[in-house]
Amino acid sequence: MAVDAAGWHLPDRTRAVAELPELADLPEADRRTCLNLGIDTVLVDDELTAGDLAEHAARAALERAGLAAGELGALIVVEPRAPETLISSDATRLQHALGATEATTFTVGGLGCVSVAPALLAARGLLAADPGLRHALVVHGSKPAGRGRYRHPVTVNGDSGQALLLSRPGEVPAPVRVLDLVQRTNGAYWDLFGLDYRDRPTAQWREECRDLPGYSFRLAMETRRRLSALVDELLARNGRTRGDIAGWASQNLSAGGLAFTEETLDVKLLPSCRENLRGYGHLGPNDIFLNLWTALDRRDLAEGDLAVLVNVSPVAAWSVLLVEMGPRGRGPSQGGNA
Repeated sequence: MAVDAAGWHLPDRTRAVAELPELADLPEADRRTCLNLGIDTVLVDDELTAGDLAEHAARAALERAGLAAGELGALIVVEPRAPETLISSDATRLQHALGATEATTFTVGGLGCVSVAPALLAARGLLAADPGLRHALVVHGSKPAGRGRYRHPVTVNGDSGQALLLSRPGEVPAPVRVLDLVQRTNGAYWDLFGLDYRDRPTAQWREECRDLPGYSFRLAMETRRRLSALVDELLARNGRTRGDIAGWASQNLSAGGLAFTEETLDVKLLPSCRENLRGYGHLGPNDIFLNLWTALDRRDLAEGDLAVLVNVSPVAAWSVLLVEMGPRGRGPSQGGNA
């Protein structure tokens, strides 16, 4: 698939992690864990919902591509961590707001930050199955489920919106081409993290890990094995070796998580990963492509370069993407916000 355009909404406001109100109620050991994640500030816009963030990003991507929403053949929404209302449809709300009247519209999710992978797989399937479908838009608004932004002991969540406009590769080179994607899950960890919300006001919502040693050790060891195997599979079936890869990007959970990925794969991640982690926090399914586009904006990757995007979710989901750079795309600092 070609990524013809990408759009983001990155709030102008930030909040220092050290000043997060929930830290005052944490045990001292948990507070130290939060402050040692390698995140200085997170992006915050308390006035926007996840749907608003997604809409702003979608409009930015469409404007960048010079495409009207009515021309979209598919609109795929990566579901938010918590919907604004039950029963109603986040996906068709966005469809209506954009005016994407002809788009086949639905949501995907259930895999945390790895949920962007099934969204891309769904878009690829639609583009392959329907010759008349020219463009698919994959959109996500990333926002914490409750008021608290710290997810002990994993990360600190920031706010953002992202939209990727996808098509079949054409005569005009796209900024990025997705060459291949591999995704795996392990359902044994389905409830490792959870948030009991029924009959509780949102101020009392707290995401909890039912098995901290399981997260820190057993899942970490499985992730080490899974990532190595997935990267080997991805490269082998595309006739590539690690020496062919010019850049590696990961999702941004913590500085320790980035170091773990580098050690596991024996690679060096692009500098944009640590920069965005430090300034933005964890942006869920939006991390890997934002890190990639930031690297393009910094000219850390050039036309023709190959990159591998690595994504891991605490629900025990893993994905790796092989992408190729086209003509240099416009990064977030060049008008990425709506």
